[in-house]
Amino acid sequence: MDKEIPLVIATGNPGKVLEIKDLLNGFSIEIKSLADFGPIPAVEEDGLTFEENAYKKASFTAKILGIPALADDSGLMVDALGGDPGVWSARYAGPNASDQQRVAKLLKEMQGQTNRKAAFECVLSVAVPSGPALTYEARCEGLIAEAPAGQKGFGYDPIFFYPPLNKTFGQMTLAEKSHVSHRGKALNELKQEMDKVLIWIRRHMPPAEGFLYTHNPKD
Repeated sequence: MDKEIPLVIATGNPGKVLEIKDLLNGFSIEIKSLADFGPIPAVEEDGLTFEENAYKKASFTAKILGIPALADDSGLMVDALGGDPGVWSARYAGPNASDQQRVAKLLKEMQGQTNRKAAFECVLSVAVPSGPALTYEARCEGLIAEAPAGQKGFGYDPIFFYPPLNKTFGQMTLAEKSHVSHRGKALNELKQEMDKVLIWIRRHMPPAEGFLYTHNPKD
């Protein structure tokens, strides 16, 4: 029987780790977070697209730690703001701003706007230390609420209203959110191909490691 593959989630966001761990439960994977390792250098997320940033984080983490890494880059795109905050979603109110500060800034920018359409986008990148990576992406459309609602989730969840469930992401259970969210959809695509992904990883890891991870490798 193949031993579990360590897969590090390249994020310092515990909410993301929890969602990913929940969705990938049941596979021969040992999910790790950056908190399981000593400090590693920060990755500068200077890409102009979600895909560039996701790949940069996953590839850098895999090379530094010597094990496969999964990273996501996601963000909120608001029609009335010309697609902002987009790839700058996490830094929208400044590099050290809290979720509450980011939400407050966005709501201030949306004052008086009748077009509340918005979408979350997510790109996942699974990389191995030698560089190749797989990419998965998904989108979830909704509306920007007039005020925060719900205490669950993280980031902009309390103001992202999803009409089919008549709830914000902040009001949803983890199971509800994972079923409809941008990250949940991308992870479910990954989950559907996980057996192939494990084979791909095994082929791309050094023989001495004896690892197990196919989609469209960047190489």
